[in-house]
Amino acid sequence: MESPVSERVEDYLKVIYSLTTEDERASTGEIARVLQISPASVTDMIQRLAAENPPLVDYRKHQGVGLTEEGEKVALETLRHHRLLELFLHELLGYSWDQVHEEADRLEHVISEYFEERISEVLGDPEKGLYGEPIPSEELHVPVREDICLHDMRPGQRGVIQSVKDDDPGLLQYLQTNGLVPGARIEVLDYSPYDNNLHIRVKEHDQEIVLGAAVTAQIFVDLQ
Repeated sequence: MESPVSERVEDYLKVIYSLTTEDERASTGEIARVLQISPASVTDMIQRLAAENPPLVDYRKHQGVGLTEEGEKVALETLRHHRLLELFLHELLGYSWDQVHEEADRLEHVISEYFEERISEVLGDPEKGLYGEPIPSEELHVPVREDICLHDMRPGQRGVIQSVKDDDPGLLQYLQTNGLVPGARIEVLDYSPYDNNLHIRVKEHDQEIVLGAAVTAQIFVDLQ
């Protein structure tokens, strides 16, 4: 679809989508934190998006915001552009793992639907992005996730990393250095209830590593 909305609106809708994939609604405070702007500015924009024809969000005061069907279409189209661009930049242009996210953020708003189709064809119509997260299909369908967050795993559990969050270059460098990338096999060895640290073994690197909650919350695993 050709999105008639501005880059700023696309950014809002993409953030709301990411915040509501598990929870039904997102708060203006959460949106403000991700976009690094004031809650008052978020409220003003959300009210404008709710007043569009058709509305792009469903906003209820003190109850947060969710996407309408039309708003979700725009968010998924933007997300499809973003994840295809990340793969394209990495696999064809040689960008490093931690460089592609910000570049894709800039380009996702300006490429045409024809360019999107050509990227997808050149890449072999991939179903997953560089960091393992699903790429919305051309029809904007997204498969239901069956993985769990590493943060919720406990000693004795094993699995294969399916995806990692892609919005922190420093974290991406750290994960890659320690072999914590999609496809890596891991086992939880120990858990500390006082600080939520996990001791895990990365099979491919044959090493033990201790991860805090801020890191384990960004990694998603398919249990084996």
